[in-house]
Amino acid sequence: MNTEKKQPVNMAGQDFTLLAPTLEKYAAVPGSLITILQQAQEIYGYLSEEAILYISERTGILPAKIYGVATFYAQFRLQPVGKYLIMMCKGTACHVNGADRVEEAVEEYLGIRDGETTEDGIFTLNTVACLGCCSLAPVMMIKSSDGEETYGNLTKDSVVKILDEIRNRKPGEVQ
Repeated sequence: MNTEKKQPVNMAGQDFTLLAPTLEKYAAVPGSLITILQQAQEIYGYLSEEAILYISERTGILPAKIYGVATFYAQFRLQPVGKYLIMMCKGTACHVNGADRVEEAVEEYLGIRDGETTEDGIFTLNTVACLGCCSLAPVMMIKSSDGEETYGNLTKDSVVKILDEIRNRKPGEVQ
């Protein structure tokens, strides 16, 4: 009988060592796929095809079912995101206070649309239903490895200034 533990594979340059403890804990637990996917995305930034295949191999869940879950929930990403993830609020308060104009300014300045990443890999733009900061409408949140920053009462000019400042930051510098 082979008692050796399966070691995390390295598929297409992706090392799954960091995901191994999550899979050891949850692979055999029914209903834990979302937890596994959340952890994989937290570690790798998105759910790559290789990660989905590895999760499938370790859990016995068909890749099609994993893709089904990953594409059903808006929290999951199948493509890498930029260093800064811009979440542009499109909730009612933001909408009535000019979120569409602010989003237009972001798209023009960065040359991307919702769901896209700049060629330099710095910014990804995602619109979200609500950030829960209605008193700051229109508002956006920017996530990075340094944390989250929320910017409110945005205008076309202020959003461009904010993005320009972020683009010109030195590594590790926060506002």
